Amino acid sequence: MNSSTAGRQIPVVVLAGFLGSGKTTLLNHLLRRRAGNRVAVIVNDFGAVEIDAMTVAGQVGSTVSLGNGCLCCAVDASELDGYLERLTRPAARIDIIVIEASGLAEPQELVRMILAGDNPRTVYGGLVEVVDAAEFDATRERHPETDRHLAIADLVVLNKTDRVTPAEHERVLGVVAELGPDAAVVSASYGRIDPGLLFDPATRPAEDEKVRQLSFEDLRADDGEGEGRGEGHAHAHHPHTGYESLSFDEPAAMDPRRLMAFLDSRPEGLYRVKGFVDFGAADPDNRYAVHAVGRFLRFYPEPWPRGAERRTQLVLIGSGIDRDALDKELRVCAVTGADSDLGELGDEAAMWGVLRYVRSGPAAEEATDPV
Repeated sequence: MNSSTAGRQIPVVVLAGFLGSGKTTLLNHLLRRRAGNRVAVIVNDFGAVEIDAMTVAGQVGSTVSLGNGCLCCAVDASELDGYLERLTRPAARIDIIVIEASGLAEPQELVRMILAGDNPRTVYGGLVEVVDAAEFDATRERHPETDRHLAIADLVVLNKTDRVTPAEHERVLGVVAELGPDAAVVSASYGRIDPGLLFDPATRPAEDEKVRQLSFEDLRADDGEGEGRGEGHAHAHHPHTGYESLSFDEPAAMDPRRLMAFLDSRPEGLYRVKGFVDFGAADPDNRYAVHAVGRFLRFYPEPWPRGAERRTQLVLIGSGIDRDALDKELRVCAVTGADSDLGELGDEAAMWGVLRYVRSGPAAEEATDPV
C-alpha cells in the first residue's frame, strides 16, 4: 500500500465513552503498541477527566511537546481547530490524532467539528465508543444519551467483558448491536483491542524508534491498573482482537457503478476501507484513494505516479465480516472481457457515484457523514 495519502491527510479519531468505561486504559494500550506511528493525543474537557491518570510530566492545560513525536493537548471544543492546525503541520510528522472526549462530553459535537473543518490535512477517522459491559445497564439508566452515542458510533469497544458471564456478555452484545446497527463491535478486556483497527502499518524509519513515543508507561507500568484485578488479570496480557481484515488486489479496472453499489451498501461490521482504485477508461489520468470509516466515505483523485502499475489495492477491516463473500463481491466490480454494457465508462455519468464523494466534486456534501 502506498502511504502518500497518510502524509496528506491525517485521520482524526474521536475516542468516547462514559467515566469508568476504560477509555484511558484503551488509549494507553494503543500508545504502547503504536506500530511505529507518531500519535497526537488531544484531551477534550480535561477537567472532567481523571487527572491522575492523564497528567503527563506534570504538565496539563497546554501543548506538551516531549521531542518524541507525541503531543498531548488539553483543550475545549472552541480550541480544537487551532490545535488540529498546529498538529497537522508537516514538521510535526504526525500519523494519527486521537481526541479523547471526557466522560461527560458530547461526542457528536466533536465529530461535527471534524467533518465541518476546512483543514485539508485532516480526515475523519471515526467515532470509537467504549462501553463498560459490567455497568452497561446502570450507565444507560444514568445516561440515557448512551443510546444516541451508540447510534452514531463507527466502532464500539465492549470493554471489561472479563467481569461478566458469557450469557451476560451475549445479552449486552445483542443490545449494543441493536442500538448501533451500523457499527462494528469488538469485545475486549482491559481495553485490549488490536491497534490495526486504528493504526496503519508503520511508515517511519526504524531510527525513529530510538526516541521513545509517549505511552504513559512511567505512569502505569501495570497494564491492568485502573480496571481492577482478579482471575482475569493474567489473561489481560493476551490481546483481544475480534476483527478480521481482507487485502484485495485486482489488476483489472473497476466499474465505478458496481463499486459504488458495493460501498453504498457496506455490510454490517465493516469498519474501514482504504486503498487505491483504478477506474480504467472512466478516468485514465487518475487513481482514486478511498477512505471509508463507518458510514463516512471520501474519494481523493490524484494523478497516477509515473511508472506505477495500474491496479486496485484495498484493505477492508471489520468485525464479524465474511472475507470470502466480500472478496467475491469486489471481484464482481471488476471490468472483464465478458462485460458488454460498459461502453459509457468514460462518461461523467458513469463516475457520478464516485464524484459525489469527492470533497471538491459535485454534490460532495450529500448525506455521506454520520451526523
